[in-house]
Amino acid sequence: MSSFKRKVSTKQAPPFPGTRTYLSSTITSTGIPSLDDILGGGLPLSCTSVILAPDPHSAYGELVQKYAIAQGLAWDHRVCVVDGDPDAFVRGCMWLSPTYEYAKSASADTDEGDDAGNDGQDTIKIAWRYKQMKQFATSVPADVKDSEQFCHTMNLTHRIPESIVAKATQNGTLSFVDLNTADSKGPSTIRVIDQLSALLRGIPVNPPAATTRPLRIVIPAFGAFQWGDITSEDVLVFLHSLRALLRDYPFACASITFSPHASADAWGGAGWIQKIGWFSDAAITLSAFTGDPALSAAFPSHHGLIHIHTLPAPHSVLPPSDKLSVLRGLSPSAVSAGGGSGENNLAFKCTRKRLIFETLHLDVEGGIGERRTTPSTPMDIGTHVHEHSPNQTAPIPSASIAAVSVTLEASPVPAMPGTTSTEVDVPSVTIEKLKKPKKRVAFHSDKPDLYDF
Repeated sequence: MSSFKRKVSTKQAPPFPGTRTYLSSTITSTGIPSLDDILGGGLPLSCTSVILAPDPHSAYGELVQKYAIAQGLAWDHRVCVVDGDPDAFVRGCMWLSPTYEYAKSASADTDEGDDAGNDGQDTIKIAWRYKQMKQFATSVPADVKDSEQFCHTMNLTHRIPESIVAKATQNGTLSFVDLNTADSKGPSTIRVIDQLSALLRGIPVNPPAATTRPLRIVIPAFGAFQWGDITSEDVLVFLHSLRALLRDYPFACASITFSPHASADAWGGAGWIQKIGWFSDAAITLSAFTGDPALSAAFPSHHGLIHIHTLPAPHSVLPPSDKLSVLRGLSPSAVSAGGGSGENNLAFKCTRKRLIFETLHLDVEGGIGERRTTPSTPMDIGTHVHEHSPNQTAPIPSASIAAVSVTLEASPVPAMPGTTSTEVDVPSVTIEKLKKPKKRVAFHSDKPDLYDF
């Protein structure tokens, strides 16, 4: 019997649907492709992401968490929502468009047909120096093939069906931590950590960690009134405890949005935002223009600015976003220097169907309503000058108005007996019309096709 054995390549177990591996970590989508690009491809499991939304007149931070919930339910991930009324919050999430599956297959067939029809010929001829340049884009292009394996496209005009929520709740995929019905003993942050720890311990883990069903912990309004009277120290202890808890369970991640009052330095003191960045893996601020009309007028195409404080860097010194992000636009020299000297300014806007994170560019000088035609010549008319003397009138230029003269013929009035007759002298005024100057046409000998009027 031969001792020869064929070498068989060890096949790596495929990751759970809706996740993918990068280096030594598994990442999942936030539901927003442009936000995934900023984070370096997605949110790594065993990491925490914090969204700060200091504007009390908008709810963009909660909208990001609704994307995370809808994305998890679409991929059949475990989702745990921590809120005062978590069931109502989940029922207000967006969902896939009814024609989503048909659109994916139709677009794929169209792309294949276009590629086959354009072989060997170009429909548009442009200069050779511009032929290799990429088309200008402010956001991340949508890839249908990538969306099928990692990120579903959500539609804000559609709500999640009741059957999806009921089915996920029944089979244990969707779970809630209701702050109003929780035990009132002790701070709310400690009670939530205990419940999350019990939930993580009860989840069975497969031998390959990448094949375990992921768990998304979503906190839409951390620090709101449902959390009770908590201090900044309680918030930092909660973030540190949650971060340490997720390190022990590499199949779970957390997405947190701070309430508006807890997202400002005035609540936590000086350096509050920097402290949040140190106690979390990713921290991003969405500064909306709702409370500042000047910024809304300056950037009419966007709804707010994006400030990046911390980015996830699991098992690495530098965050992968420095090398992978297209929107940030960091050059290799800036990455080697450890800074963001070449980083783009980022903004976000919410359209009718989706939330988009993109690069910020100035609009046309003067705004989109700037007048491009030559205005008509203004007419100089006489103005009344108010002086101290009521009888004084301003001089009226003779060239601005026409000279008008009026003549009145008065009939003699019979004198009454006992009175003396008086004659009234009415000055005669004549009307003179101004004559318009004749138009003259000048002919240029060097330019026979031009005339000056």
